[in-house]
Amino acid sequence: MYIRLDQAEHTLREIHDINVVPFIDVMLVLLIIFMVAAPLATVHVAVNLPAASAEPQPRSDEPLYLTVKPDLSLTLGNDAVSRERLPGMLDAATKGEKNRPISLRADKTVPYGELIEVMNVLRAAGYLKLTLAALEKVSGP
Repeated sequence: MYIRLDQAEHTLREIHDINVVPFIDVMLVLLIIFMVAAPLATVHVAVNLPAASAEPQPRSDEPLYLTVKPDLSLTLGNDAVSRERLPGMLDAATKGEKNRPISLRADKTVPYGELIEVMNVLRAAGYLKLTLAALEKVSGP
């Protein structure tokens, strides 16, 4: 609301129109700011990474496989083992080397919760380096 002063009259008259010109000016300024700032928000930095000269780490000759069969029984290598005896058998097979990776294989039909339980047994025994074994998909013509 604003007041219009008329020189001919000595009365003040109120005009009930909204002045939108300052509103439009502010919106145009904000539009320009966002148009400039938007490309800066998505920064893609091109980096030419150097090549590593380190040699690959040697892998153990014979991996240690722990298999979960469809009937939820466990085998360490080719030997059947119970969950209670698993930590002792792992210590014997790895000669107490807790950093040796263990390849965990499970049948497709084994429930996810059972696989997690086996992983919990391994973690409680101190074996934290696990690999999950799977078949490679062959993409053919």
